[in-house]
Amino acid sequence: MAQITLSNLAHTYVPGGAHESDFALKTLNHVWEEGGAYALLGPSGCGKTTLLNIISGLIMPSHGRVLFDGVDVTALPAEKRDIAQVFQFPVVYDTMTVRENLAFPLKNRGLAMPDIQARVALIAEMIGLESVLDQRARGLTADAKQKISLARGMVRESVNAILFDEPLTVIDPQLKWELRTQLKSLHREFGHTMIYVTHDQVEALTFADTVVMMHEGRVLQMGTPESLFETPAHTFVGHFIGSPGMNFFDAQIEGCDAMIYGQRIPLGRRYKSLSGRTQVGIRPEYIQFTKEGGLPAVIKHIEDVGRRRIVHAEVAESLVKVSLPDGYSFDTTMDRIRFNPDKINIFVDGWRTEGEAL
Repeated sequence: MAQITLSNLAHTYVPGGAHESDFALKTLNHVWEEGGAYALLGPSGCGKTTLLNIISGLIMPSHGRVLFDGVDVTALPAEKRDIAQVFQFPVVYDTMTVRENLAFPLKNRGLAMPDIQARVALIAEMIGLESVLDQRARGLTADAKQKISLARGMVRESVNAILFDEPLTVIDPQLKWELRTQLKSLHREFGHTMIYVTHDQVEALTFADTVVMMHEGRVLQMGTPESLFETPAHTFVGHFIGSPGMNFFDAQIEGCDAMIYGQRIPLGRRYKSLSGRTQVGIRPEYIQFTKEGGLPAVIKHIEDVGRRRIVHAEVAESLVKVSLPDGYSFDTTMDRIRFNPDKINIFVDGWRTEGEAL
């Protein structure tokens, strides 16, 4: 395991690229602690895989350095970094049995056969491959083959990090939850540094202790799943995280109040004079319908999504989504919405600003 330091790291695929728009990965400085479970989260093309491949050594960065435990490995090739990597599509040896596939990286490192057998048996049990250990990989399903890739990535005890590049893409949806749970258990059991790339917020938030939210080649926020949900650093984070995402309203901030469409909305904190585009952000979970006070809302339609209902409403020029828990007493005569003041976030030109406690 290793502490991974990214120092002034940036990358462009454009020869001689000098403008910020040329860079697939904008300059970043981060330290990822030894034994942490991290997720790189963001939409396609945001730089997640580029960053992962720089860490693994498959890409040499245009600028900056990568350090493992303080040692500069920027120029080291992938095979010298002691990294295990699991890719989006299964990489297995079809002519080998499952057992031989799992044992292969251990044999290459000269481990004694009893140690190999014990390690293979342990990982196979945790991933759920015991029943097919002696079958050839060729005849197995895509799900089973990806399980082999996951298990082979985990089978080595001594690695600096294990990197996962959207490893559950080809997995049947019914198995995804099971495998996410197994990976989390394996992390707790063995304490490897793990970095998991995904565009799926559910995968990221259930697997990782720390989520690295990326957009257009830039790290917008790095924090716990709770912090990204409750206090997103940028409006994009608020929009991307959550189902549905955060609601935003242009607003004028006056101390501990916000003016939205001429209505005064109380805030849970006090703000000094703000310049730039100011917005109020509020999660659908923290909005309530009422018959008086708040903002007038016109209900457009209601979605029943099992244990909750999503109400789509219109407030002046803004579309609003409100999440109502199962059993919430609601009727269409409740035509105004009220925000929980303590759950309101304020953004200036897209970035969250912190107010003072009242």
